[in-house]
Amino acid sequence: MFIPNLLSTESGSESIVRARIVIVEDEPDLRDAVAEYLGASGYDVATAESAAAARSLVETQSFHLAILDIAMPGEDGLSLGRWLRSKLPIGIIYATAAGTALDRIVGLELGADDYIVKPYELREVLARVRSVLRRVPQPKELQDKKSGTDRRSVAFGPFQADLDGRLVTGANGAVIDMAKSEFDVLEIFLTRANRLLTRAAISEAIGFTEDPESSRAVDIRIMRLRKKIEADPANPKFLRTVRGEGYIFSLPAGDGN
Repeated sequence: MFIPNLLSTESGSESIVRARIVIVEDEPDLRDAVAEYLGASGYDVATAESAAAARSLVETQSFHLAILDIAMPGEDGLSLGRWLRSKLPIGIIYATAAGTALDRIVGLELGADDYIVKPYELREVLARVRSVLRRVPQPKELQDKKSGTDRRSVAFGPFQADLDGRLVTGANGAVIDMAKSEFDVLEIFLTRANRLLTRAAISEAIGFTEDPESSRAVDIRIMRLRKKIEADPANPKFLRTVRGEGYIFSLPAGDGN
C-alpha cells in the first residue's frame, strides 16, 4: 500500500513518497484540469470517468484521498464513497453543484471529510486537499519511532485515544471505527477538555469558514461522534451541549495524558 506524504508541501522538506489522489468526475475537461493542477502541485493523481471505472482502479491501486462528483450517470458519488470507505482508510471530498445543500448534508452524514461546490477554483481544491491530507494517519513506521512516553494519549471512560496514531480503542482494546473527520473533532475536544468551545472555534480548528453550512457540518460530526463514544447519545456524559453557546468535553480529574 502507498504511504502518504504527511509533510507540508510548503515546508521545503523532500517527500519520500507522494500522496495518491483519485478524481472521479464525468466532465472530462474539469477532470483533466483538476488532475493536471494537483499533479503539478506534487501529488500522484489518477482519474476515472465513472464509479465503475473508479472501482476498477481500486482493485489494483491504493489511494489516500478521493475527490468524488456526487451527480454522475449510473452510480453516484455518495454510493461510491460508501464503498471506498469499506475498502480503504481514505479521505473523501465530495463535489456538488451550487444550491444542492441536501447533497452536502447527506455527504457529511456519510462520513465525508470535506466538500467543494461547483463551480470552484483550482486553488480552492488544492487548499482542501492539503487540509484533508494533513489529517491522514501517520505511516506505521513513523509511529513506531515514537516511544511510549513521547506519544500523546488521552483516556476517557473505557476509551483510549492515541492522538499521534489517530486511533481510538474501547473496552478490551477493541478499535472504534472512526472517520478522519470524526477523529479531527474528537482531538479538538480532547486537547481542550473541560473548556467551552463555540461552533466558530471548532470550525476554525477544523479549517472551515464560519457560516451556516460549517455550523451544520460541525453538528453532524458531533452527532456521529456521540454515537460512538456515548453509552446514551441523547444524554451524553462526555460531549455535552451548552445551549446557545457551544459544546464542552467533560474529562474527569485523573483522566488524560
